[in-house]
Amino acid sequence: MFVLNNAAHYPLTHVAQTMIVEVRSYRIKPGRRAEFIEFFKTQAMPAQRSYGMKILGPLLDIENPNKFVWLRGFPSLDERERMKDAFYEGEMWKNELEAIAMPMLDSYDVILCETSPINLLDGPWEE
Repeated sequence: MFVLNNAAHYPLTHVAQTMIVEVRSYRIKPGRRAEFIEFFKTQAMPAQRSYGMKILGPLLDIENPNKFVWLRGFPSLDERERMKDAFYEGEMWKNELEAIAMPMLDSYDVILCETSPINLLDGPWEE
């Protein structure tokens, strides 16, 4: 959950709760990023959201055409474990998504973070 804060247009309206965020960086096999992104948007994201995970992304790496980053959020460490276990042990991942995703991935890294008590996301860019 983010707080919109742009004093001219968006007053500080809500104090966010602390949450757990994974910063996930994926290196896709050369030439397959567009294919992976389509899979991610149409299948992987909706499946994870159905388990209560919050997703931000994909964020495309400007300097590396075979890389992208995305964020996956959870309300707590305990809920992270519960949601991940339910997703990765579930039929959708085991019988469908894993077989599509893993052959396109070269490698991935995950940084586990906790948000600060107040998170700010400024409003739109001023012109």
